[in-house]
Amino acid sequence: MIQHLINISLIAAGLTIIQGIYGQATPHEESQPCLRFDMGPGKVETGYIQVTGSMTYNPERGFGLISGAPVLDIDRGGKDALRRDFCTSHEPFFFVIDLPEGNYEVKITTGDRKKTTLTTVKAENRRLMLENVKTLRREFQTGTFIVNVRTPRINDTAVIRLKPREFGYLNWDDKLTLEFNNSKPCINSVEIRKTVSVVTVFLAGNSTVTDQAKEPWAAWGQMIPRFFNADVVVANLAESGEALKSFVAENRLMKIMSLIRPGDYLFIEFGHNDQKPEGSAYVEPFTGYKEMLKKYIQEARVKDAFPVLLTSMHRRKFDEDGKVINTHGDYPEAVRQVAREENVPLIDLNAMSATLYEALGAEGSKKLFVHYLAGSFPGQDTELKDDTHHSPYGSYELAKCVVEGIKTNIPELAVYLLDTPAFDPAHPDPYESFFWPVSPAHEMAKSEGQ
Repeated sequence: MIQHLINISLIAAGLTIIQGIYGQATPHEESQPCLRFDMGPGKVETGYIQVTGSMTYNPERGFGLISGAPVLDIDRGGKDALRRDFCTSHEPFFFVIDLPEGNYEVKITTGDRKKTTLTTVKAENRRLMLENVKTLRREFQTGTFIVNVRTPRINDTAVIRLKPREFGYLNWDDKLTLEFNNSKPCINSVEIRKTVSVVTVFLAGNSTVTDQAKEPWAAWGQMIPRFFNADVVVANLAESGEALKSFVAENRLMKIMSLIRPGDYLFIEFGHNDQKPEGSAYVEPFTGYKEMLKKYIQEARVKDAFPVLLTSMHRRKFDEDGKVINTHGDYPEAVRQVAREENVPLIDLNAMSATLYEALGAEGSKKLFVHYLAGSFPGQDTELKDDTHHSPYGSYELAKCVVEGIKTNIPELAVYLLDTPAFDPAHPDPYESFFWPVSPAHEMAKSEGQ
């Protein structure tokens, strides 16, 4: 039901009252209007718009809630209009607001005067923004992050050539969608302001990088926003099934180049699909593949942006001695060569993933991938066995590998990372300690690209 409701909400397009409020972007943050929403049924704070649990999203209003279960309005009373009340639910619920393309600073306050709360916030296609935010009784926290909102439009004549399945993605509409999840999400207020001064990290890649839209699929690109502070936004334009050539042919690289600015970053990770001889995007590792990588690097440098290369993580395949078997041939080495030849930072996910998988072993590493018994999800009649695509746990661990690669190889970008413990892929986080509140939408078909 929830996915049906979301799809309905995506049909409406065009200008809304919210877009009218924003108008044209200006170069100074202080000139950008801030939309402030007071969540709950109590007294409304001055300068805020009230949102109650019954305010379902509609295009005429331009904002509202979407949920497959009732959204509850709780008012504890008191003088503090923002913190006295909140919206909550026993199931995940969504706040949707019509917004033009751009980057938006989002501030969310959570808490309850009488009970402990636990909230996880995802944005758009399940991008992890705030993880397991806990507040004790009478405690409140405000989390701040930046979300990239975009459309397929590039200019008056060019658009990204989306695949049919992408038309339902929350990444490509004129809306910002926030998912409130976890065991006790209590949302007191939401503030949204367009920002023009943040550093953007653009991601170009395939299914192992993209914002996977549905459970139980995930990729490191949708986990890594959680590790950056509010001076950085991640714009993940990766898509399942992509290779270096097809990413260009579908105008995805053109879209990035239309947005990228001096000082931004372009992370490039391909290889899974480029290596398939039967595919139209096939390229030899030490010729066409290297040439295409250098094209991406040159495109970024023309814009005074910083290219970063990543080798492909391994598929899950072990030999009899418990060592990972390389299924990528010479492609990771070709990336390493280009990084040396072009003096580009390299994050060697190929090497780090081998260490990670071997640390867990042939059996334990299944938890990193989409391996689920039948009945784990609604409508799942058969067991899922996928040794290419990762589970939320696996994607989170790989995102930590990328973070360590940033710390080691890109100190200028590392200053924007949140303070998190060092991660050693030889000693991964225990699976039992990882908690990912499941989103409502599920898909049992394998993601494109193997």
